Amino acid sequence: DVKKIAFTSSSAVYGEPGVYPTPESYGPLRPTSLYGASKIAAEGYASAFCETFGMQSWIFRFVNILGAKNNHGVVGDFIRKLKKDPKRLEILGNGKQRKSCLHVSDCLSGIEAGVRGGKESVNFFNIGNDDWVYVDQIADQVVAAMGLANVKYEHTGGERGWKGDMPFVFLDNKKLKACGWKPSMGSKQAVLRAAKEMLAAQSIEDKHKEHF
Repeated sequence: DVKKIAFTSSSAVYGEPGVYPTPESYGPLRPTSLYGASKIAAEGYASAFCETFGMQSWIFRFVNILGAKNNHGVVGDFIRKLKKDPKRLEILGNGKQRKSCLHVSDCLSGIEAGVRGGKESVNFFNIGNDDWVYVDQIADQVVAAMGLANVKYEHTGGERGWKGDMPFVFLDNKKLKACGWKPSMGSKQAVLRAAKEMLAAQSIEDKHKEHF
């Protein structure tokens, strides 16, 4: 029988909180996207299951988690666009959106620390970095990872990249740090490492396809 649940939620549950870095205790939660709303609903189910069936849960609210297999999201999107046109990059919004980014290796160690340290029936933890980067800086790191130069950035305009986009994502991670965890690299380093890993994984995949 399942008695314990570790659920991967999202910073999207906070919407635009106005308090940064945003603590787990912030409320009311007002997501600006359907994705964020679905995560709140799932958090509610996890909490209800714990109360009803005597279970224990750990709910982790992620920032932007990056790694080799993370082909969706802003880094994967930039890589796809630059492979098609190495001289031009369309950036949704004004490029000034601020995002906290975390490498998947730090995310996994954070989950492990939270599960070890969280003793309540329902435990909420933010998993985020100590800093953030502008979307334009994310583009800079992807361009560097691809070895490109003189790339023209073309912004679509507006403070949001799309409806429901959060212009600023920066979570308070003190609660998880109290469990003995800390990120091993900053947001810029996480973006650069993940971009290089994605490119390496795609290269292997492309070579594999050539044989079939």
